[in-house]
Amino acid sequence: MSEYDSEEVFYPETDGKPMAETDTHRNNMIDLILMLRSHFRHQPEVYVTGNILLYYVKGDNTKSVSPDMMVVRGVGNRERDTYKTWEEGKGPDVVIEVTSCWTQFEDIEKKDLYEQVLRVPEYFLYDPFQHYLEEGMHGYRLVEGRYQEMKPIVPRRWWSEELKLELVFAGTRLRLYDPAIGEYLLTPEEIAVRIEEEVRARREAEMIVEIARLRAEPERLKKEKNLEP
Repeated sequence: MSEYDSEEVFYPETDGKPMAETDTHRNNMIDLILMLRSHFRHQPEVYVTGNILLYYVKGDNTKSVSPDMMVVRGVGNRERDTYKTWEEGKGPDVVIEVTSCWTQFEDIEKKDLYEQVLRVPEYFLYDPFQHYLEEGMHGYRLVEGRYQEMKPIVPRRWWSEELKLELVFAGTRLRLYDPAIGEYLLTPEEIAVRIEEEVRARREAEMIVEIARLRAEPERLKKEKNLEP
């Protein structure tokens, strides 16, 4: 009996590799995950995660990959320590890798895995510093079992049929645009700024009302005094 025939195979939760090469890579990964979690928050069957070990061969803990960001439909949005395809019944629907010259060859190898083994419908490579991708991004869609490179709908904008969103290369940030509402998905920082602006605007409105009340108070008191017998 081989070690992989045992039912007691241990599937580690980490591969010991760093999360990202630079702050820019890490921040993009985190923003993508949080933006998409917020976007799909009303769809409990959609699971959004990243930097999690995905195991794709039952009994073999050497067969794993860790996408920077992935979206899976139909598996339920709950926290997981690892992702096992044989337990979930499927692999990712979308994978985005935040790539660089240091991970270029690894990400190209992942492309073969996503295409031939996991059958991921859409795979995107985002190169924030344009180290080797001149346009800053490449997208691939699975067509009849093979990846076909997507053409941008306009320069530096790619359409994701799985996400129903546009992926927009904006230099060192990858933005997500929702054509259904005509707006970009907000990053956590942008949400915080918007909340601060709304709180400030509400306080200013309350102050204006209070100032108007105080200015009117002497006249009100004067009228009340004139009405006294």
